[in-house]
Amino acid sequence: DIISLVKYAAGQSEVLNSFAETVDERFNNWLVTQQRTGRVFSEEQIKWLKMIKEHIATSLEMSMEDFELAPFYEKGGSVKAFQLFGNDFKNILYQLNDTLVI
Repeated sequence: DIISLVKYAAGQSEVLNSFAETVDERFNNWLVTQQRTGRVFSEEQIKWLKMIKEHIATSLEMSMEDFELAPFYEKGGSVKAFQLFGNDFKNILYQLNDTLVI
């Protein structure tokens, strides 16, 4: 939440929300944008996207190495993520890091 406080103090944000709330809002907006462009995610993909979002909310980013950590590792790690999202996985990860944090 210090990030939210710094952005508020610097005038980059008009409202002081917790960082987790900001990430949730940005994630939901990102999902809506994906749907508008015709991209539909399966239930399993949504579960993974939410796990990634939660990781970003607590760690400020998600890297490929983070898939070796819980809860990702127990669910198949980066191998499973590539199976679920295909060749676009790295692009999705980049988008989430970029959209949720900045």
